[in-house]
Amino acid sequence: MIENLSDALVLFLNIYNVIALAGGIAIGVVVGAIPGMTSTMAVALTLPFTFTMPPVTGILLLLGVYKGGVYGGSIPAILVRAPGTPAASCSVLDGYPLAQKGQAGRALDMALYASCFADLVSNLSLILLVGWLAALVTSFGPPENFTLIFFSLTIIASVSGDSLLRGFISAGAGLLLATVGLDLIYGTDRFTFGNSDLLGGLAFIPLLIGLFAIPEILNGYARRNETGKMASDPAGSRATWADFKSCFRSIFRGSIIGVILGAIPGIGGAPSAFVSYSEAMRRSPNRKNFGKGELEGVAAAEAGNNGVAGSTMIPLLALGIPGDVITAVILGAFMVHGLRPGPLLFEQNIDLIYALFIGISISSLFLLIIGKTAIHFFKHIASIPPSFLYPVVMILCVFGAYAVNNSYFDLYVMVAFGFLGFLMMRMHVPSAPFLIAFILGPMLEDSFRQSLLMSQGSMTIFVRSWITWIFWALTFLSVGLMIRRHLAGNAPEAALPDPDASKEERG
Repeated sequence: MIENLSDALVLFLNIYNVIALAGGIAIGVVVGAIPGMTSTMAVALTLPFTFTMPPVTGILLLLGVYKGGVYGGSIPAILVRAPGTPAASCSVLDGYPLAQKGQAGRALDMALYASCFADLVSNLSLILLVGWLAALVTSFGPPENFTLIFFSLTIIASVSGDSLLRGFISAGAGLLLATVGLDLIYGTDRFTFGNSDLLGGLAFIPLLIGLFAIPEILNGYARRNETGKMASDPAGSRATWADFKSCFRSIFRGSIIGVILGAIPGIGGAPSAFVSYSEAMRRSPNRKNFGKGELEGVAAAEAGNNGVAGSTMIPLLALGIPGDVITAVILGAFMVHGLRPGPLLFEQNIDLIYALFIGISISSLFLLIIGKTAIHFFKHIASIPPSFLYPVVMILCVFGAYAVNNSYFDLYVMVAFGFLGFLMMRMHVPSAPFLIAFILGPMLEDSFRQSLLMSQGSMTIFVRSWITWIFWALTFLSVGLMIRRHLAGNAPEAALPDPDASKEERG
């Protein structure tokens, strides 16, 4: 092992490897900060440049772009309510209200610190637990995925605000619209109304931009006579050590959630962020402040989001199975260089694996340095008057929505969901349940139907293993706590005296 490590150090200790890793993170942060330009797109565009590079240099460049993009999406989410990446959509819930209060720098700092810590935990998990977690991943099939996603849907109650009914209506609309497009199991089209542009379903990025960014612009225009400009971001708005300590439990919990969910192929960062956020809200003494500008909410969302960054590599390296779309692109980089991830890679190229592990282990430090520099430039956006800011944001939104598929239809989707989001904002219907249901709906349906095909229609498949039993228990526990909290919240109101009845008694 000592000999392998020395060979790995020789492979890694090259100025080009360090430049590739740091440059990739910088590229990822900038691209992630542009609404609509996802980390998947950034990694895919970077891939051709790695063909002439040595394997370690090229793969470290792609990993840097991936990690930088995951964090970079939180910047516009916090500053202008336009998530740069789908996984950053959870950071909007508390990050943007903090920016409106003049604490954009504090929110961005906490997002960075939580991201770097979660990334470090994820990297260490990849290095130390790759064998064990890979064995755990092989235990997950469609039934286990179904129970996991079903449990994740209980998050909807946590982000529904004061009205559970409005939250469930929002989630129902999200589930309904998630069914639009081609049915991958039977090949039939659903709710396309003869429009070929809908066969692939509603594009997620235009929907995301429309649901969050456009309503804020419309609302700002509607209230232009009430507000002159956004709250300024004072120079002293920084996250302190005390802030980090108060959020540490949620950050650590979110990191572990991200590691576990990231290791399961097909789950991704967005569900992980919302599960982490929900757990932080459930356990926090300040749960009533969540959604109104709670720093712990930003920390939990970013920890869950970035906790997947390293663990998505676990099924790729150990089993040769991409954990998500980005690792599928990285798999392409391995194969271009004549490498096939899986057990044989550890036997035949262990020095290369160790070299990658060395680079991955220091990527969190590079992310901290580059992210801190990015915050210094980006945080001043919060103090730009809306009359200048909103047109620029609108241009970026149009660019981001169009760039996904180079389709004008996606612009129509963005505009339609922009008006829908504005109506939801005015009617106090939360948009987060809609988004969660839209993300998890297709996963829930596919795993449910695949399970029934496996069991020939028998529902007993959903209790076939200890993993399904654990998730069913967590689901019932979560629902029970939700009902208890809801009843406890209504009890004080019921105990208040009726003022009209008091007047009648006095009369």
